[in-house]
Amino acid sequence: MRPSPVFIGILAVAVLGGFLAAYGDSSTLLGDRDPLFTTGVVLLVAGGWIASLTLHEFGHAFVAYRGGDAGVAQKGYLSLDVRRYTDPVLSILLPLIFLLIGGIPLPGGAVWINRGALRSRATSSWVSLAGPLSNLAVGAALCLIAATVPMAAGLFYGLSYLALLQVMTFLLNILPIPGLDGWGALEPYLSPQARVFGARVRPWAPLVLFALFFAFRPFADALWYVAGLIFDALGGSSVAAQIGQAAFLFWR
Repeated sequence: MRPSPVFIGILAVAVLGGFLAAYGDSSTLLGDRDPLFTTGVVLLVAGGWIASLTLHEFGHAFVAYRGGDAGVAQKGYLSLDVRRYTDPVLSILLPLIFLLIGGIPLPGGAVWINRGALRSRATSSWVSLAGPLSNLAVGAALCLIAATVPMAAGLFYGLSYLALLQVMTFLLNILPIPGLDGWGALEPYLSPQARVFGARVRPWAPLVLFALFFAFRPFADALWYVAGLIFDALGGSSVAAQIGQAAFLFWR
């Protein structure tokens, strides 16, 4: 379970972005923004999001390993190497494009779990929940750091937005929709008919969800509202997150 050089490199990109955001001029919130600040926030948020994607999938794999599926170690899922969990286009490039376009953190990776090797239905549910709970934990940790550690305003804004994205990722993933982790947590307790239905709609159900997110504004607003409530409860700053989002979505 030693972190891979790829994971360390992704963290290095996020850290570099944090330095740039900290030393850039974040006071120009209207009109032309400082390129150093904007570049820093983009690198911090993009690098941090890919790192959190890795931790999300590692969470699934680690709980599965402890729950009886030794095969996840042979597949390299415990190496914290994002390449083990992803397809370069579908799992990294496409979600990053969606993130830049609309600030929506699409689920990106996938680990293949041998559910038959798990000890119980409860274990299977916890395997599914481990991913989104890791995002919630990362979001809570970022909120705590942003609230308690003295830092430059630019870094504060970037970390706050990254924390909010973690909360939104948690919220999206726990929805009880086939193909998402919320459905996976319920599936062991569902009837065979419901499982068959879930298997049939799993390939396209998340796509319908995200199409609805883009096309139906009240639905998106409701999800962001709930994410904001959780974010505020964790001690996050909504104002700082909005500034960080404005810098990340610099092209708007």
